Amino acid sequence: QVQLVESGGGLVQAGGSLRLSCAASGRTFSNYIMGWFRRAPGKDREFVARIMWSTDSARYADSVKGRFTISRDNAKNTLYLQMSSLKPEDTAVYYCAAAASAGSGYGFWGQGTQVTVSS
Repeated sequence: QVQLVESGGGLVQAGGSLRLSCAASGRTFSNYIMGWFRRAPGKDREFVARIMWSTDSARYADSVKGRFTISRDNAKNTLYLQMSSLKPEDTAVYYCAAAASAGSGYGFWGQGTQVTVSS
C-alpha cells in the first residue's frame, strides 16, 4: 500500500525559506510522477510542481516558478519541495501526490502539511 507522509511545514516570515519533504513507501516509484499541490483557505486545490521520478524532468506553476524547486532522493524514496522567497499568498496546506503514469491521475495523496507565511 502506498504511503506518502509530508513534513517540514511551519510558520515563516515573508521572504524566508522552507523545505518540505514527502517520504514515500509501499512500492517502487521509478516510473511514477510525483507532485506537490496546495490548498489555501477558501480556495480550490492547485498544482504547484511535479517531477518524473525516473527522468528528473520537472514542471512548475507560474506562481512559484523561480522560487520553488522540486527534487527527489531515490535512495531515501523522498520527494522535496524547496521553497524560497515565500509570500503570504503561499500560505496553504501542501500535499504530496503520486501518479502511476501520465494518464492515470494522482491516485495517492499524503495528509498535508501546513505552511504559513506572515507578512
